[in-house]
Amino acid sequence: MAGAIIENMSTKKLVIMGVTLLLFQAFAFMVGGLIAPSPTTAVHYLAMKCVDTTKHREETKWFMPWGPNQCDKIQNFEEAMAKKIEANNIVFAVHIPLPNKEMSPWFQFMLVILQFDIAFKMYNQIEDGSLATIDVGLAYRDDTVSEWTEMAHSFEQRKLSCNFTTAKTFENEGRYYECDLLPFMEVGSVAHKYYLLNIRLPVNERKKVNVGIGEIKDIRLVSIHQNGGFTKVWFAMKTFLTPSILIIMIWYWRRILMMSRPPVLLEKVILALGISMTFINIPVEWFSVGFNWTWMLLFGDIRQGIFYSMLLSFWIIFCGEHLMDQTERNRFSVYWKQVGPIVFGSFCLFIFDMCERGVQLTNPFYSIWASDVGTELAMAFIIVAGICACLYFLFLCFMVFQVFRNISGKRTSLPAMSKARRLHYEGLIFRFKFLMLVTLACAAMTVIFFIISQVNEGHWHWGGAHGADEHSSGQCITGDNGGNSGEDIQLTTTITHVDGPTEIYKMTGKEAQE
Repeated sequence: MAGAIIENMSTKKLVIMGVTLLLFQAFAFMVGGLIAPSPTTAVHYLAMKCVDTTKHREETKWFMPWGPNQCDKIQNFEEAMAKKIEANNIVFAVHIPLPNKEMSPWFQFMLVILQFDIAFKMYNQIEDGSLATIDVGLAYRDDTVSEWTEMAHSFEQRKLSCNFTTAKTFENEGRYYECDLLPFMEVGSVAHKYYLLNIRLPVNERKKVNVGIGEIKDIRLVSIHQNGGFTKVWFAMKTFLTPSILIIMIWYWRRILMMSRPPVLLEKVILALGISMTFINIPVEWFSVGFNWTWMLLFGDIRQGIFYSMLLSFWIIFCGEHLMDQTERNRFSVYWKQVGPIVFGSFCLFIFDMCERGVQLTNPFYSIWASDVGTELAMAFIIVAGICACLYFLFLCFMVFQVFRNISGKRTSLPAMSKARRLHYEGLIFRFKFLMLVTLACAAMTVIFFIISQVNEGHWHWGGAHGADEHSSGQCITGDNGGNSGEDIQLTTTITHVDGPTEIYKMTGKEAQE
């Protein structure tokens, strides 16, 4: 039976396959660039200052910033002082979305960033290491007339990181500090049409609560959600790709089982990689449109972690199985030194994710970045993950170098062959080297994408951003999805000979049966 490997394919078929993969990749990029809108949208909100006139605080009372049942508002704190309104009776109210708009389950998630507008006063400056204590509640409803239903309530602390760029003199009183953005809230699903945030800044001088945080003038929020149009295109691509990858995977394993020998390690790893790719592409997000599944962000991170671990392990085993030395491999236990650190690193990132998004399942206002210890721990995880990714790539380059060196050593036997046979094997070696370089390029792009995604994950957390513009390219995301599919097609059709050992193995005298 004819094999379906890169070494046995004619040049014509090889070119056709390569062009097909490139066209598919280009199509995925064009879908993102021409059809899909921008992946996310950032909406700015200015909190309205409502006055709680009740003598005894009611936990079930919600303050609307506008509409027929809007609260009693004040314009500024000077007005509050004139009316003898205490700080504990001022509620900052924000309605999401803006008037005459609705939220949608197609938005998938909602990330909210907070920023304080703090004015400089000589006798009320921001102290070093000051913490802002926030009493915040979140409510929802699905029409404009029903009562608000509480979704979450929490007391949170956020460390202020503000700079005053001019001289601290009486002449500069009233100028604003430049404060870093603060992580505020993350919700894993947008199942309701309207959301309401009520924020209080309770003051207790005896307990030093909200003392030394300066003169807060306003609270600004930035809500970031996925665009519904992009979500539909994204779901459609995943729905199309999942059965395609599944069919290729079933076809591949069926051909493996038709051989007279049992499957070798590399073939099993390719199957595992196909399963992990199918798992990450299964469009379970369709259910999140009809159900309030707040755990979808955490589930997505777990799926990505499984796929990354399998992909990195595959490249190590793929290069190791082609070293063509005298070491007996074809056993997973041989690679425990290389695969073990990958599993350990993935487990550490899983623990980190559970500490962040796992807690957010019950408290959407929680952030591991809110404390100094949490920030240092999170930064340590990201830095260590980036260093490990770079070290992994360097080790993979070393393995590819060993493969090339061993192949070059085998070329010494080519001059003794006939011209036709020598040209045949030279073509095989060229194709094999090309495949190894493609593998290395894929690994490099994967490592770069992983590092960029980790940096982007902490973009709002470590104080490097002073704006709220969130722009990412739809064609990059859909193109990456198409690239994953193309990589799976390439791997499952270019590695293994159906009838036995490959030509490269035959030439070197080392059969896959070993």
